[in-house]
Amino acid sequence: MLFNSYIFILFFLPICISGYFILNHFKYKKTAQIFLLGMSLWFYGYFNISYILLIISSVVINYFFYRFLNFTKGGRKCFFYAALFFNIGLLFYFKYYNFFLENINFVFKQNFVLKSILLPLGISFFTFQQISFIADAYKGEIPNYHFVEYASFVTYFPQLIAGPIVTHDELIPQFLDDTKKRFCWDNFAKGIYIFSLGLGKKVLLADTFGNAANWGFDNIASLNSTNAILTMLSYTVQIYFDFSGYCDMAVGIGKMMNINLPLNFNSPYKALTITEFWNRWHITLTKFFTKYVYIPLGGNRVGGGKTYINIMIVFLLSGIWHGASWNFILWGICHGAFEIITRKFKNLFKCMHPALSWMFTFLFLNMTWVIFRANTIQDAFTLLNCIISFDFGGISSEMTSCFNLPEFIFLGRAIVPILTYYPQFFLVSFFIAVIVILLYSRNAYEKMERFVPRIFNIVTTAFLIVWCIFSFSGVSTFLYFNF
Repeated sequence: MLFNSYIFILFFLPICISGYFILNHFKYKKTAQIFLLGMSLWFYGYFNISYILLIISSVVINYFFYRFLNFTKGGRKCFFYAALFFNIGLLFYFKYYNFFLENINFVFKQNFVLKSILLPLGISFFTFQQISFIADAYKGEIPNYHFVEYASFVTYFPQLIAGPIVTHDELIPQFLDDTKKRFCWDNFAKGIYIFSLGLGKKVLLADTFGNAANWGFDNIASLNSTNAILTMLSYTVQIYFDFSGYCDMAVGIGKMMNINLPLNFNSPYKALTITEFWNRWHITLTKFFTKYVYIPLGGNRVGGGKTYINIMIVFLLSGIWHGASWNFILWGICHGAFEIITRKFKNLFKCMHPALSWMFTFLFLNMTWVIFRANTIQDAFTLLNCIISFDFGGISSEMTSCFNLPEFIFLGRAIVPILTYYPQFFLVSFFIAVIVILLYSRNAYEKMERFVPRIFNIVTTAFLIVWCIFSFSGVSTFLYFNF
């Protein structure tokens, strides 16, 4: 189920929130938790009921491993490795099996038959979440949790499909806290306000720029430098507001239910270095790789050369985590290499003017997003070559039309008719607007801390929700659903 859909906003979310708090109000606390678990499973299996069978099986088997790790003394290492093998094996089969066979066929000239495997939504997220749980259980850091508490931790619907990747101590204690089981108008107001901002980011900004990016990447061979730059920038903006919008909506829904989800997105395009970028972008994934991969490998305690190897391993795994494609692998390698260069020449970057450092980092992010988005590596280099060929020309009418939203055209004709004579007006306006938002807007947590239920905030919330609902005819999934 999508956050940006009629059934979620007008049906699922009201039923879920009201049912959860009503059951808790009448002291049916266990029933309320089971109700939330059931709603989360319905949310996950809405598009394909087989998803429910998969996630239930994964949860049950991992809970079985957890019980053995937590309550037995002998053979714990064997159970730990068996749990890792199960989770990584499950992820490999659904996400990487065909990619592996394709490369075996290509390298060794074989003809292994590929399988028709449907990639379950969010499998990378809930698998990593369970791996972190098992690892903490092996280290003896997890208390005695009942099955419903564990299953709710894995399947909690706001963060189930696209994160954040939460740890047990960030979520389960909140489920058990009786003070969070009473409806709170203040939290609900903050939550719906943040949800509306995230919905606006997704529907009005990410999807608009996504249309432009899709047109550009589908017509790479015919692009001049101007349209190639606009295509690159459009995807840079799309993935930012798509992921930021989802994170805001997840945080907002959690807040409505008195649940605080960890910060996962902190204005990453304000970063002056690639290191700072990864401390701001997909923060919980960075924390996962740091805690469960980088530090066990020795982190930066093993000397310069090995530290750089550890960094490259982490970024290579990050690329692979995003998908079964050489594009993602190359993207991860590029980020790893730039991270190493940044550390190697940190004094140079420190001496660099902040504006220059930001421009250098932002240019790198744009170029690597091209690799990330393109259908093939060849397409990525073709688009980048279009940019550096300096074949500047006019903006394509197809590119311009992506930003000429019907409501803007209507208002333009009704209020300022002269705008109809400048077809690029809305394109330019969109880019100016996002530059201001990217560089000057606060993150969701900062906005919640400063939130006051004034008339302006109430009107903004209602206006964005209504506008977005009327724009649902062009509904699209979130990019990170595929990762």
